[in-house]
Amino acid sequence: MSSSAPIAGHPDLTEMRMRYERASETPTAQAADGFTVLGGLFVALSPWITGFAATTPSLALNNLVVGLAATVLGISFAAAYHRTHGIAWTSPVLGVWTIVAVFIMSGSVMTTSTVLCNVIGGAVLVLAGAGTMAPAFATRAST
Repeated sequence: MSSSAPIAGHPDLTEMRMRYERASETPTAQAADGFTVLGGLFVALSPWITGFAATTPSLALNNLVVGLAATVLGISFAAAYHRTHGIAWTSPVLGVWTIVAVFIMSGSVMTTSTVLCNVIGGAVLVLAGAGTMAPAFATRAST
């Protein structure tokens, strides 16, 4: 039987929330959230913007789903970082998947546009995700 108290009863809960709120208001965090949203939208729409949706439908669907997921993550980080900081690690993972998906998904026709869109979009998600994770690490280090 565990003797730990639930987080709702933690005496420093208000202070912890305020620290995460301050961390989310930094210019770095706001830029990272914005780039996560923009990177996600780019990944989601890139098959139709560059025209590879018809030649590689499986990659187009993958990009749509991953891009929309990243966009929702970016919006949730911006809206409620104190509640969503625990899943900030998913944004870089989605970015890495976006980069490697073009090389490993079956049925993908590798063209310059497919490779460039996935590598650039994935790199933006990795970097923005690292920026989104930074305030949480800084907050933990200061405690």
